[in-house]
Amino acid sequence: MAQSQRSPHKVVIIGGGFGGLYAAQELNHAAVEVTLIDKRNFHLFQPLLYQVATGGLSPGDISSPLRAVLSHQRNTKVLMDEVTDIDPVAQTVTLRHDTLPYDSLIVATGVSHHYFGNEHWSEQAPGLKTIEDALEMRRRIFLAFEAAEREPDPVKRKAWLTFVVVGGGPTGVELAGALAELAYGTLKADFRSIDTSEARILIVEGMDRLLPPYPPDLSIQAEEALAELGVTICTSTFVTSIDKGVVTFKQGDRTEDLAARTVLWAAGVKASAMGQVLADRAGATLDRVGRVMVDADFAVPGQPNIYVIGDLAHYVYEGKPVPGTGAVAMQQGSYIARALRAKLKNKVPKPFKYFDAGSLAVIGRNAAVARLGNFHFAGFPAWLIWVFIHIYYLVEFDNKLVVMIQWAWNYFTRKQGSRLITGYVLPPVDPDSVEGDRSPEHISEDTVTSEKSVVEV
Repeated sequence: MAQSQRSPHKVVIIGGGFGGLYAAQELNHAAVEVTLIDKRNFHLFQPLLYQVATGGLSPGDISSPLRAVLSHQRNTKVLMDEVTDIDPVAQTVTLRHDTLPYDSLIVATGVSHHYFGNEHWSEQAPGLKTIEDALEMRRRIFLAFEAAEREPDPVKRKAWLTFVVVGGGPTGVELAGALAELAYGTLKADFRSIDTSEARILIVEGMDRLLPPYPPDLSIQAEEALAELGVTICTSTFVTSIDKGVVTFKQGDRTEDLAARTVLWAAGVKASAMGQVLADRAGATLDRVGRVMVDADFAVPGQPNIYVIGDLAHYVYEGKPVPGTGAVAMQQGSYIARALRAKLKNKVPKPFKYFDAGSLAVIGRNAAVARLGNFHFAGFPAWLIWVFIHIYYLVEFDNKLVVMIQWAWNYFTRKQGSRLITGYVLPPVDPDSVEGDRSPEHISEDTVTSEKSVVEV
């Protein structure tokens, strides 16, 4: 059936992240029928997931129920379901529990972890994209301290107190900084048999500096801030193996092993499975990590009513791909909704204009780096900017209020109030990861320099 024969115009949005949610909100009061589909019933503020992983915030502090957020929009329906197929000819999406027609389809399903062909590492080095990921990281981090408290062998205890963060982008930098503040500050008075300040935290990055997309001067300042916190910075280094508590590093021709019971993955992304569905069913072209190559109006080439936005889209603006950040997804979601409204009024939509909002990464207490236009900040001013921007973009007022109060409390007391171990299995006293003929040599401070994993991150 032709689109013009349907009334009202049916807009189906797949994904309730930044792009999908902002598109739905912008379509409020439009003469359309909106259906937002997500596997979860909540919107997740992913930039603060690392704080859940390190006990600074609770999952509910950075999550907002999609139905509550959109409850005032009478033209919008929310479905908790999973899309398994798309039929561009029939203009339908197939869910696990239903099939829905669409006139316009917006796909905003984001990305997941990328282990560069080493998917078996996922069991030993969890990534950080979902609430479950954050809770698993939190479980492993705090179980490591508990296991160290019970371990009489100093060599094995050292392995429990060694943490490796793989990936030196914003997530890895923020995670490493939070871990350092946790070990060297928050937990110091909590244990009796161990000194948590003896914990060793390494951040491993495959490029020659941390925060590769950032200006070099901010990378240097981030490295200095992390080093001041006590983090060992590893650049130009490859991770070639993660096996039963032993991480193998390679730098140049030199390979060394490190006993580390807690490895956290923050090194790269790959597109969601919906990218492949669009390739198979709609003829979409994918880039090397599975993102969909889209036209200037975010449409899939040859499919003028299927749009891809957010991290799943490979979008080139003025000759350069736009970064995969929440701020970009917000802009794209709002734009595509305005463009649809214009088309429904038989108007030609204005071209998308990307606004570079800058880059922010927090390192720790009073320490951050920021690029806002041509201005570069570091230290307390950048940290203050980071705090206010993140509070501003939290979706619901109660989340803004709770996070602001929690951060203020943590700032003045240096406490992390959500240090809960959930779904735990009591760690072994005598872990097999540091037994036998694979007992690793100590990796020297000057050798460790970055992460890679065989493929450049």
